[in-house]
Amino acid sequence: MSKVAVLAIGGNSLIPDAQHQTIPDQHRAAAETCRHVVRLIREGYNVVLTHGNGPQVGFLLRRSELAAHELHRIPLDICVADTQGAIGYQLQIALRNEFQRLGMNRTALTVVTQVIVDRDDPAFKKPSKPVGGFMSAQDAEKRRAEWGWEVVEDAGRGWRRVVASPEPKEIVEFEPIEALVKTGFVVVAVGGGGIPVYQDPERGLVGTAAVIDKDLASSLLASKLKADLLIVSTAVEKVYLHFGKPEQKALDSVTVGEARRYIAEGHFKPGSMLPKVQAAVGFVERGGEQAIITDPDHLVSAVKGSAGTRIVAG
Repeated sequence: MSKVAVLAIGGNSLIPDAQHQTIPDQHRAAAETCRHVVRLIREGYNVVLTHGNGPQVGFLLRRSELAAHELHRIPLDICVADTQGAIGYQLQIALRNEFQRLGMNRTALTVVTQVIVDRDDPAFKKPSKPVGGFMSAQDAEKRRAEWGWEVVEDAGRGWRRVVASPEPKEIVEFEPIEALVKTGFVVVAVGGGGIPVYQDPERGLVGTAAVIDKDLASSLLASKLKADLLIVSTAVEKVYLHFGKPEQKALDSVTVGEARRYIAEGHFKPGSMLPKVQAAVGFVERGGEQAIITDPDHLVSAVKGSAGTRIVAG
């Protein structure tokens, strides 16, 4: 296979809604997502699959809180590692079943991936990424005092823990990922943005309580692999200006310069479309040919140029 595509799938590809969160629900969602992934593979791409893990990490953190009276708590970096393994398993089994159904001799595997961040990243001084569930003001203050959490009030809905979301700097397991891709494996990597670690002068790599944006980590991985294509999968077919308003406008093809102008004008919501556009822009600015943002149903048609939003140089 001569063409490499890094495909970042969103949380909706694994947990479509609040009514379908059980493990069997997740297996069914993974199977549906992987049918689209395999269609892309059949178009001639060797796919590197990345994924989000926000809901799954939230579930683990909640279980840890409920069991804290009896068992040790689970640090956030371990939650990311746990979910990388669990989601990787769900994707591997779904891909294997689809390969067998279609008579394809392909193998998928997961690389539990660490991503280095800068301990002096400004994000650590002002944590802003919500994790876990909502709390009362009383419980939030208790967690702040006993567990050292940073907590904030969230738009009148309750209090939540917030952690840093630093920029990804280096992928620790990049060399084995690259070797596996070159061998023809379908690799699942940098799940949830990667396990956040930093380099300590004395202790070496150390895990930290942070969340790395999975689209930005996927963009970094795509650049290092010199991938032909970065695809960011989301809940909508295209990127829109004035999204949700009567004057909303779908974007078919956007240059990096245009995308940066739209970012500056505030068209894209932080924590939603903004990091996806930033990831696409970053990939192209670092020498990538093009990036695509679309939903799973339009994955192949977007690659063929008849759907999705395409970000190109210029």
